[in-house]
Amino acid sequence: MSGIYDRTEKLIGKEKLDKLKNSSVIVFGLGGVGGHAVESLARTGVGRLCIVDYDRVDITNINRQIIAAKSTVGKYKTDVFTDRLYDINDEIKVTAFTEKLTAANADIFFSENYDYIVDAIDDTAAKIILMEKAKALSVPIISSMGTGNKIDPSRFKISDISKTHTCPLAKKVRKELAARGLKEIKVLFSDELPDRYDDKVNYPASISFVPAVAGYLIAGEVIRDLLNIKGPVTGDGRKELYTCNNKE
Repeated sequence: MSGIYDRTEKLIGKEKLDKLKNSSVIVFGLGGVGGHAVESLARTGVGRLCIVDYDRVDITNINRQIIAAKSTVGKYKTDVFTDRLYDINDEIKVTAFTEKLTAANADIFFSENYDYIVDAIDDTAAKIILMEKAKALSVPIISSMGTGNKIDPSRFKISDISKTHTCPLAKKVRKELAARGLKEIKVLFSDELPDRYDDKVNYPASISFVPAVAGYLIAGEVIRDLLNIKGPVTGDGRKELYTCNNKE
């Protein structure tokens, strides 16, 4: 790979780097969370990425979305990200859907097999559709709960949906999943109470670093799951763990 991942290989070893090259992840939503997640997956060496988003870059995205700049406003996020991912690694395989996930079209995104699903969609109904699809296909999924109206990224946690609290979006998702009898969904959520200076608008407020951290935490969880790395481990412990996992 032309030395792109030399330093990553020094951390995890060639065998695991090769495993990432042969892994496939689909990411729904390329906003503040999903955008940082998909870029991190590419920079870590995931060999095939499918990206899904129907929206165009808006000027209000510039405060938090990694592809948003004056030069990209008005362009489809999938188009901008496709070019960006190939610019990072010209050997990567990218599939893009400029579509909105609905119950009617959910099947079109899964004509190929994936090792992991990342849900960074804002819409609750679409999240539930995706979670149902993941369960039906037996594909692991991680879903982002709300990151708006938050200012402390250290409050993010990754857990099962049943253990979430405080987050209003997580509460809605728990209710919908309970009605469908769906369990064991891995999510990222924040235990920070949502708040903002201006409470007169009907859309979430945001800041640059909060959704970015959420995206990186999700990418890290996906990578560790793909490689069967259970952390944290350091020093000789890491070497022993990698040796053990490589024999599995």
